[in-house]
Amino acid sequence: MDFYVETLFPDQVGAFLRESITGRALERGLINLECLNIRDFAANSYGKVDDTMYGGGTGMLMQCGPVYNCWKSVADKRGGSAPYTVYVSPKGSVFNQAKAIELSHKESLLIICGHYEGIDSRVIDEICDEEISIGDFVLTGGEIAAVTIIDCISRMIPGVLPSSDAYMNESHMSGTLEARQYTKPSEWHGKAVPEVLLSGNQAAIDDYNHINSLVETWQKRPDMLEKLQISEEEWEKMLAMQKGLC
Repeated sequence: MDFYVETLFPDQVGAFLRESITGRALERGLINLECLNIRDFAANSYGKVDDTMYGGGTGMLMQCGPVYNCWKSVADKRGGSAPYTVYVSPKGSVFNQAKAIELSHKESLLIICGHYEGIDSRVIDEICDEEISIGDFVLTGGEIAAVTIIDCISRMIPGVLPSSDAYMNESHMSGTLEARQYTKPSEWHGKAVPEVLLSGNQAAIDDYNHINSLVETWQKRPDMLEKLQISEEEWEKMLAMQKGLC
């Protein structure tokens, strides 16, 4: 999958994504990343890309021209075919795992990072397919949001992780949080790993993890549980497990 990022700070984006799992994926050619500096597309010789806002207001706004010309350079390079284009903005719909899965099926994705007070609305309307937020808060710029989105999507690209099991059983993939997890030693500070996880009975382990996943969601993200259809049997097991955990 091809990722493009329009930004005033390309090194900030590249430095993060060229490490760890995404870094190895880039080295193996499983994903591609191009960070474009919007200042390179300024109409002036000194890279000015912002100006004061019409109607007043504090701060500066990024101009249409540099943002559009940067985007068009990618489309031209691709034979006139523009990547699916996202503007990361606190006004956008909140990013979640379902959106990450949807975007992972795109051939290419271009993310535009705003700065200052944002970007002139006219260019957003013209070139962006959608606006995405990573949460109900405001960041200094869109770079952190961009690397978050790319990191999340990259995990689902075939070959990036050892197998699909590495991400299919994670939190949010099925609308629940992951079950509680443990490693050696089997007892630590007087706290033992649940016996069923040591039993070798895979069916019992799977059932335990499923119910524990529901309990974790119930306790920590009840808003997620409201969207699920839980059977009476599952509720009984959840209540019994919660009582045992208290």
